[in-house]
Amino acid sequence: MPLEAFEIKERTLRVSHMAETLVASEIIKLAGEINEKIKNGQQIYNLTIGDFDPSVFPIPIELEEEIIRAYKEHATNYPPADGLLETRQAVSNFLLSREGLEYDPKTEILMSAGARPLIYAAYQTLVQPGDTVIFPVPSWNNNHYTHLSHAKKIEVIATPENHFMPTAADIRPYLKDAALVALCSPLNPTGTVFTEEDLREICEAIVEENNSRGEKEKPVYLMYDQIYWVLTYGETKHFNPVTLVPEMKDYTIFIDGLSKAFAATGVRVGWSVGPARVIGKMKSILSHLGAWAAKAEQVATARYLNRTSDVDNYLDRFKKEVHDRLDGFYNGFMELKNEGFRVNAIAPQAAIYLTVQFDLHGMKTEEGIVLATTKDITKYLLEEAHVAIVPFYAFGDDENSTWYRLSVGTCRMEEVEMVIESLRRTLAKLS
Repeated sequence: MPLEAFEIKERTLRVSHMAETLVASEIIKLAGEINEKIKNGQQIYNLTIGDFDPSVFPIPIELEEEIIRAYKEHATNYPPADGLLETRQAVSNFLLSREGLEYDPKTEILMSAGARPLIYAAYQTLVQPGDTVIFPVPSWNNNHYTHLSHAKKIEVIATPENHFMPTAADIRPYLKDAALVALCSPLNPTGTVFTEEDLREICEAIVEENNSRGEKEKPVYLMYDQIYWVLTYGETKHFNPVTLVPEMKDYTIFIDGLSKAFAATGVRVGWSVGPARVIGKMKSILSHLGAWAAKAEQVATARYLNRTSDVDNYLDRFKKEVHDRLDGFYNGFMELKNEGFRVNAIAPQAAIYLTVQFDLHGMKTEEGIVLATTKDITKYLLEEAHVAIVPFYAFGDDENSTWYRLSVGTCRMEEVEMVIESLRRTLAKLS
């Protein structure tokens, strides 16, 4: 090929710097390896997925019936760009009755096809190229959304001593230059939550920073992802910024939706609530993307959320089933730890995740192979125990972190003891 033609071809193949440098998802890579093993007939306990198996955790039957009804009523044309008013009103009532959050359905609530478009719109609305975004690690995808927004990231390293939740002391040193703080509680990947004191101190620090800024300066906003907030267990309580510190209402954008609370990830109904001006700009962005939730699903969501007793009955049953699995795994890991194996876990607090630890670096397999890296450990657990879990480095943590996310969204109750026993046999082979 002539050099001139080669240079033209090279120029044609180039893409934007953002696309060229966007890091592929480690979770998707791991999922590909797991699916290939399953395809080849291997029995894999797949505890990686932040999703639900509908045969294990179906959506509420009443919601399903309302979706079918809405389609039979031919609710299949475009919805308004910010969502049906009846759906926004139902969301407003739901948040007011269960969290004490009061937002105007006409101007302060935005519907979308799940939470992801809302997170993207929040970043695009609040973050200019070169702005600074603060977020904890581990956390879900904030590193990628920061990259998509051409922003600078400040990664706050959270620790197991605080259940991997960041504190005001972690965040405060960076607030002066920040445009956005991105937090999630209950947290994906850990299934842990903010304490009332820790969240209050973070919010007070944000308010203090904004009070120090001039009238023409952009404030620092808080994007508060609470998509799992309904799923708390035992004595655990969910707290939100606006209830704790009312001044935060001007600076907080909530990310929320049906997906996790009702095992309805594929239904794709999410909502964001926040200051009218911010929500209006997010609406404009999403209107160009066409990222609205399907009209029939919005009609169904409005009707279902207004069926309070049905919602309560579903959540009571659903939460017990999820918690039973999380508790079963936690107790199993404590048994393994007490037996002398180098594992650990944090007691389940919320969501569908359990934080577990495999501190196996430097140990040898029966074949004499040293588990030198976390990738070695992950591979060993997959190939020997047939257990698939997600290492925290997939959520921005250090590549040799010993901590993992275990998800129960596709797990049947009888599999809990099977997984623990498989791990017991596998760990016993190490020296």
